[in-house]
Amino acid sequence: MLTASIFGLTACGAKKQKQEPIAKDSVAISIPKFDADSAYKYVKTQVDFGPRVPNSKAHESCGDYLIKEMTRFGAKVTVQATNLVGYDGKNLKARNIIASFNLEKATRVLFLAHWDCRPWSDHDPNPANQKKPVDGANDAASGVGVLMEMARQLNKQKPEVGVDIVFVDMEDYGEPDWYKGEKKEESWCLGTQYWARNPHVPGYHARYGILLDMVGAPNAVFPKEGYSLQYASYVIDNIWNEAQAQGFGNYFVNKQGGFITDDHVPVNQIIGIPTVDIIHFTENGFGSYWHTQDDTMKNIDKNTLHAVGQTLLAVIYKEKE
Repeated sequence: MLTASIFGLTACGAKKQKQEPIAKDSVAISIPKFDADSAYKYVKTQVDFGPRVPNSKAHESCGDYLIKEMTRFGAKVTVQATNLVGYDGKNLKARNIIASFNLEKATRVLFLAHWDCRPWSDHDPNPANQKKPVDGANDAASGVGVLMEMARQLNKQKPEVGVDIVFVDMEDYGEPDWYKGEKKEESWCLGTQYWARNPHVPGYHARYGILLDMVGAPNAVFPKEGYSLQYASYVIDNIWNEAQAQGFGNYFVNKQGGFITDDHVPVNQIIGIPTVDIIHFTENGFGSYWHTQDDTMKNIDKNTLHAVGQTLLAVIYKEKE
């Protein structure tokens, strides 16, 4: 996860995207039950590989695992393998992994989560730990785990629209706190920037997109993130209203949050798909464990995974072409 302006307004030159209707009707809809135990296992399996930092064995092995599992769930899997350059000039072997369901459907919904880890614990209170990689349980194996369980359900019961799940790489390679050079927002979200400029399908468009980042913490709070409201307020309204209806209003709070530089920003600004960010943050930031050695499985709560996953299953299965 990246940077946030919790209270301030961050300027943005791009225009708001056209708001497409979210079609619904009054017919009873069968919504699958989200299995939080299953999602928890998917999170743990990622963490068990070790920190999934660029050019590491853990990163390679976890990517192979994601490809294998999404193929097993019946998706058409597209792998974007490319070399990206970090803020420090380092060559990074990146893979964006795209799993597509209901290929015959022209109307599509996009889900995203980053699967790489922060190479440095630059917010760790112990200076001896600050150059160690992060386990990344909540940031962001949690989002990937939720989407994997959703994919398992999509294979069992097809929704009425197409779904594309994009596991984006190299989100968390932005400059560490100790870097003395110029800090640039574009050093973050490298994989998403690449995908937005080179989508897996030429001319790709989705009705809207939903990004998951840090969605597993106990008693997590998801306010309405600033860029999400700016670009796709109608999507925010739909998700938060559904969460209330599902009984998860204590997680999806009716409160405006700050502006966060995250993977949804290049999706909105480069490819023009109205996209929102579901992310835990408060006035105190992203949690004491954020970008530290403490981002471990103890920060993953099945109740939170269930709240997010069940809400999003309800959203997608109520969609109509």
